[in-house]
Amino acid sequence: MDLVHQIAIGAGLAWASGIRLYAVVFLAGLLGYFGVIQLPAGLHVLMHPLVLSVSGVMFTLEFFADKIPGFDSAWDAIHTFIRIPAGAVLAAATFSDVDPALMLAAGLVGGTIASGSHFTKAGSRAVINTSPEPFSNWAASFGEEAVVLGGLWAMFAHPVVFLVLLVLFLGFAAWLVPKLWRGVKAVAQRVRGEAATQRSD
Repeated sequence: MDLVHQIAIGAGLAWASGIRLYAVVFLAGLLGYFGVIQLPAGLHVLMHPLVLSVSGVMFTLEFFADKIPGFDSAWDAIHTFIRIPAGAVLAAATFSDVDPALMLAAGLVGGTIASGSHFTKAGSRAVINTSPEPFSNWAASFGEEAVVLGGLWAMFAHPVVFLVLLVLFLGFAAWLVPKLWRGVKAVAQRVRGEAATQRSD
């Protein structure tokens, strides 16, 4: 496996972890177990039956939790402390058999990439949840799953194309995330204002 391919896998797993951590751990491990994809040596642990079992159960729980408007944002908030470190660990493990310095650098970059994808997802879902109907939430959830599946395929099959798309995504996320969180803050202030008005009445 050449260096470009490893970079694509490490960066891709970090990126996908920020959106669907359990899905990417389960699917990468499962595909590696059946020989569909070749995982770097440091990621062979994903193929362990215990890791597959736990990630499979959590993948199933997240699949349904992410479809419930409002609850999905609470789930995202909790997973801020799980997805980002996990993305860093997966990126570092991709290079564990290469060089300790490269492994540490990959972990730092992986955590940053996971942060970008996580906050983009969480912010967009918080804004979507201001709509009373559930359909936009479901569409976003299924869309995220499709994007992660497509990204998982691209990082193994077409690593250079994936890396180009990832750079474009990160640039878009850097532009979008501040706007999303300003929107979330405005919605929260409006809700607090309405609650205060109701109490005063």
